[in-house]
Amino acid sequence: MVKAKVIALAALTLLACSCQHDLSWQKHRMDGHRTGVRVPTADNVTEALGTVNDSVYVAPNGKVFPLGSATYKAAADLIAVQPEMGSIKEVIAYAPRAMVAEAPESELSNWWVDRLMVEVAGATKRKVDVGIANFGGIRVDFPQGDILVDDLVSMFPFKNYLTYVALKGSDLQAIFDYMAATRPQVLGGVKFVLTGHRIDTLLVGGKPIDPNRTYGVATIDFLLDGGDGLTVAKNAKELIVADKTVIDVMMPYVRGLGASGTPLEYKTDGRVVVNKEEDAQ
Repeated sequence: MVKAKVIALAALTLLACSCQHDLSWQKHRMDGHRTGVRVPTADNVTEALGTVNDSVYVAPNGKVFPLGSATYKAAADLIAVQPEMGSIKEVIAYAPRAMVAEAPESELSNWWVDRLMVEVAGATKRKVDVGIANFGGIRVDFPQGDILVDDLVSMFPFKNYLTYVALKGSDLQAIFDYMAATRPQVLGGVKFVLTGHRIDTLLVGGKPIDPNRTYGVATIDFLLDGGDGLTVAKNAKELIVADKTVIDVMMPYVRGLGASGTPLEYKTDGRVVVNKEEDAQ
């Protein structure tokens, strides 16, 4: 993944020693606190990364590293690939604050699954009652400030397809029973409250699950048959895998937010709560 390479090289740029024997480093954010190096956009490569010539690397804060040092080599590689990375450095939206994917629910995970429900309903022309995604499918968080193409591509790097599953209520209940026994995933359209591994509240659309009713579930194909332990397609009454991947729909959506001047932000609403056993005593 491009972003992972940038971070790894940045860690070397920031921390590697210039000696010729064993190297050691730690991972740090590219926020300029060590050598002035920051994550570059398409327009500020020199300001963010510094400059290299035939003899030295000059970091943004003026510190100089000689030719042959590990820092010089890492910086030279990082700067050299920037022209190829120009397209993914395009600013497409703005986030007034950072959003982090955290269990049992978070602004970022809620934003993702609620949008998934809208997109699956639109792609399949089916009524969607529940959204089920996975925390593992959100690979990076949204930073505060400008949102780049890189941020979104890095967030959803997998070729997961939008999927609709029609499930009998009893089969949908079984999915939540499994999550209660293991861990909740990213959920939409529900109120799911656990104490330890016991379900205290489970509502879909504000009502208890009817075991005989058919519910529409928006998900991704990775979760149909074993992904993250989930088998959402088990006993499906209808299954539609759309010809659209996650990034196919999320990229134009986020671009649209940016074009309209709408900030990229969301909320938590208490849809998933996990209480400790001792808290209930």
